[in-house]
Amino acid sequence: MESGLMKKKEKDLFHVIHKVPSGDGPYVRAKHAQLVQKDPETAIVWFWKAINAGDRVDSALKDMAVVMKQLDRAEEAIEAIKSFRGLCPRTSQESLDNVLIDLYKKCGKVEEQIVLLKHKLKQIYLGEAFNGKPTKTARSHGKKFQVSIKQETSRILGNLAWAYMQKSNFMAAEVVYRKAQMIDQDANKALNLCHCLIKQARYDEASMVLDDVLQHKLPGSDDYKSRNRAEELSLELEAKRPGNSTLLTDLPGLSFEDDFVEALERVMNEWAPTRSRRLPIFEEISQFRDQLAC
Repeated sequence: MESGLMKKKEKDLFHVIHKVPSGDGPYVRAKHAQLVQKDPETAIVWFWKAINAGDRVDSALKDMAVVMKQLDRAEEAIEAIKSFRGLCPRTSQESLDNVLIDLYKKCGKVEEQIVLLKHKLKQIYLGEAFNGKPTKTARSHGKKFQVSIKQETSRILGNLAWAYMQKSNFMAAEVVYRKAQMIDQDANKALNLCHCLIKQARYDEASMVLDDVLQHKLPGSDDYKSRNRAEELSLELEAKRPGNSTLLTDLPGLSFEDDFVEALERVMNEWAPTRSRRLPIFEEISQFRDQLAC
């Protein structure tokens, strides 16, 4: 009797240590291959079996996509999510979108990122994000923490701005970074905003934004990555300021997309103060458009 109890405790401890779910289905076998055996190819085979067998399809699809990304099979992972997400419950669609955005980044599919990020913003304004809840539980480096709608909105805006930066549309990126900072400031977004301003030859404004990081006024300013990047941008500013003769019109890729402004305005028009779960994130965008037109 005691021997059986000890074996059960050892088995339970094994699952806790290796973070493998209990059971003997294809999904459990896939996680065992992924986390214990460290055999990603075998894990993918078992994840496919789990999906086909209807065994925790949403988890199998997300986990398989992550493993495929690690194996540089991101394109295949994208197609898998698009093909099988219809088998997953509505509550899993938001997390599948997050995986899809990471895969788009991996593949350099910037336009697809932008479309999906705008879709996620619209879900927030319509009160559909977080399955209608004000917060959600997230996980990073094995630790769980709560994320608010406000934090999520700022994070998505930051990702959207970064996507515009990849297109060298620094004006669009600047507008979105400023909106993100209005909601939830941090050093990383400030440094990216500084970069946008440098690309537009607006060095005094860039210096003011950078000073907030150098003076540790923003969350994350003490992070070593932020400090290193702040120093790099400071050196770049010093190098560009003397004898500056670059005109804004000489810089490539600075056209502010009409569809982007229209999308923000449509979201504003759809927002109604009676819906408490929506956020009036985008204040009048016209002032930014007027500034950018000058």
